[in-house]
Amino acid sequence: MDVPQQQIPGDTQPPAQVTLAQAFWYWLRLGFISFGGPAGQISIMHQDLVERKRWISEKRFLHALNYCMVLPGPEAQQLATYIGWMMHRTWGGIIAGTLFVLPSLFILIALSWVYIAFGDVPLVAGLFYGIKPAVTAIVVQATHRIGSRALKNNLLWTIATASFVAIFALNAPFPAIVAGAALIGYVGGRIAPDRFKVGGGHGKAYKSFGPALIDDDTPTPEHARFRWSGLVKMAVIGGLLWLLPMALLTANYGWNHTLTQMGWFFTKAALVTFGGAYAVLPYVYQGAVGHYGWLTPTQMIDGLALGETTPGPLIMVVAFVGFIGGYVHALFGPDMLFLAGTVAATLVTWFTFLPSFIFILAGGPLVESTHGDLKFTAPLTAITAAVVGVILNLALFFGYHVLWPKGFSGTFDWLSALTALAAAIALFRFERSVIEVIAACAILGLVLKTVL
Repeated sequence: MDVPQQQIPGDTQPPAQVTLAQAFWYWLRLGFISFGGPAGQISIMHQDLVERKRWISEKRFLHALNYCMVLPGPEAQQLATYIGWMMHRTWGGIIAGTLFVLPSLFILIALSWVYIAFGDVPLVAGLFYGIKPAVTAIVVQATHRIGSRALKNNLLWTIATASFVAIFALNAPFPAIVAGAALIGYVGGRIAPDRFKVGGGHGKAYKSFGPALIDDDTPTPEHARFRWSGLVKMAVIGGLLWLLPMALLTANYGWNHTLTQMGWFFTKAALVTFGGAYAVLPYVYQGAVGHYGWLTPTQMIDGLALGETTPGPLIMVVAFVGFIGGYVHALFGPDMLFLAGTVAATLVTWFTFLPSFIFILAGGPLVESTHGDLKFTAPLTAITAAVVGVILNLALFFGYHVLWPKGFSGTFDWLSALTALAAAIALFRFERSVIEVIAACAILGLVLKTVL
């Protein structure tokens, strides 16, 4: 049955065709203004591409979004890649997806250098003293936001609780939790399908803002039609783009070298990012902090703060992790610390985002045809439920290191606790944006460090 369409008064003439050059400048601009996490980034694209420019209709936009949300990886960046691909073939998708990330990479490299080189300066230390409690409150809000959307029945609550116990008490690896949840969802979707039918919540009625370049009745472009030959070709190219740099790293430095292990670790991280960046952060801190020791727990919190305050996907925090790991471990010697950090940050960004491009360019036509099929969506519903428990563990992890900076044997930081409480009230009660909360807490931290 067709979904009802709500007509919005607007221009009755379709917009002019968009050249690849015009699209390039739009995607570049978007890369610099895409603040606010995935919700904010998707909102910006909707206002620009659906309402104002009418490059794509509401129905096709939401269909693309729903498709991107069943994939691992940052859905906003994948959505940009998808729309760019639909409009201008493979190069359109590559340009859109790359420019969504590139400005953030440059900004984070610069901020990471300032952080690690001048972090002991009172001004910088004061700012981060206020930011850390704010980040803890932000992660708590993420737990609530995802949980309220995902946990619609007792079975999904049970999965979330079990995943929390597994990672908090048993220190189970995040990929194992994802695999277990997927298996439960697959079996549960067959035994009790009604328990796993959780709606996407992206709106029941489509709106029309006037004729669009990719409209509701626009035929699927020839390049977007599924062909086995096209799938195999893109999969092979994507595999080589992963294999060649990994082989070069292994040949030049060895398998156990930091750069090689970063490439391998963040490849795995990219494949378990169901549920957004907050879902993969526990896996990143398990590996980067606990296993490899590339950075400290405090630095991980600070990196998340920088990721929250810069444009681009939140998962770009991996660039901070890479930079700090390369810089602190002096991979190229003590005289080339900045170069080591920059190379490591660029490397982990490549391995983190490469799978997203492969999923869109190779699997787009195939996966889109399976959207809405319960045997595919039920495992994702269970994974999302498990992610809630994992993010709650992340919130406790951050809270412990912020409120007891020297461990339970040290003193409780009441000022940080009050700052976190104020941030939580601003987020939950007054619904202030993440940027506003971090900015206010940074100023508060600076004042507290100056006065006390």
